[in-house]
Amino acid sequence: MYRHGRSVSSRYLVLYVFPRSDDEPGMEDEPRLGLAVPRLVGGAVERNRVKRRLRAAFDEVRAEVLPGHDYVLIVRPGFAETAESRGFPWLLERVREVFGQVRPSREAARP
Repeated sequence: MYRHGRSVSSRYLVLYVFPRSDDEPGMEDEPRLGLAVPRLVGGAVERNRVKRRLRAAFDEVRAEVLPGHDYVLIVRPGFAETAESRGFPWLLERVREVFGQVRPSREAARP
């Protein structure tokens, strides 16, 4: 599945981007987010806290991302501790950083 998408990464996050087919009428432009937070990040409580914060950050940058795509954000070890110590503005900046690396594909750039 990941072979059909593109990926970008930073020290703490990996982002996979997949163009979406029109599987749901009326929803083809709305970007969707999937999250993968491995056990190395921490226990269930810590992983869920990270997921809540990442969803909140995605809501902040939603207007800046490519419409009509699905996104899978994978957290690398060390992210939770650093995000906890540096706060939400730091986390939001890391999310903006990986989403900012995504460039439109040739298919999306065509009229």
